[in-house]
Amino acid sequence: MAYQTIRQEYLQIPVVTRAYTTACVLTTAAVQLELITPFQLYFNPDLILRNYQVWRLITNFLFFGPVGFNFLFNMIFLYRYCRMLEEGSFRGRTADFVFMFLFGGLLMTIFGMFVNLVFLGQAFTIMLVYIWSRRNPNVRMNFFGLLNFQAPFLPWVLMGFSLLLGNSIIVDLLGIAVGHVYYFLEDVFPNQPGGGRWLRTPSILKMLFDTPEEDADYNPLPEDRPGGFAWGEGQRLGG
Repeated sequence: MAYQTIRQEYLQIPVVTRAYTTACVLTTAAVQLELITPFQLYFNPDLILRNYQVWRLITNFLFFGPVGFNFLFNMIFLYRYCRMLEEGSFRGRTADFVFMFLFGGLLMTIFGMFVNLVFLGQAFTIMLVYIWSRRNPNVRMNFFGLLNFQAPFLPWVLMGFSLLLGNSIIVDLLGIAVGHVYYFLEDVFPNQPGGGRWLRTPSILKMLFDTPEEDADYNPLPEDRPGGFAWGEGQRLGG
């Protein structure tokens, strides 16, 4: 009975969020069990180009370090904001969501070559948080019960928290920069005088991921009550 309940809850998670978070957890588990090592996963342009180790283009986004506070913190934020995006502004637009992943990952990989980062998963999480925060500017946030602020400040609060923990803020800045590029090209520039839409989801992605009809029985997670975690709890103004 418990297995069926867990399985049902797992399958209720939107497909992209489910696939990405599962891949991250399984990658970390494989490292913990010493089936693989981080040296086989990290981003290394020389090994990718000279030794054709192309899997590193993907695996560097899947490893968030050994199991501990940093891993759990990143997994909570990754799951939470990835799911809220997929069930919110990307609801019924799975192909567009996948294209955002590909665009963000490509841009982050290019920038990563110049800032000497070997794992880009945390920066990718910040990118997701940034895009969600800019698309939900009126949501009030509460961070660890200590700070109250509006959603657009969340990526900067997370960067300050990273600084307090002694971590490099380059990762956070990279995520914010890539998130802003996507947000500007997708949400801002097309609405400007003389602007246009530069980001167009390829037809093949729409064929693969978009279905003609939505599941009437699907019960999405509400954006303003994403479930259970106190970190980054949001409440819409006037709600």
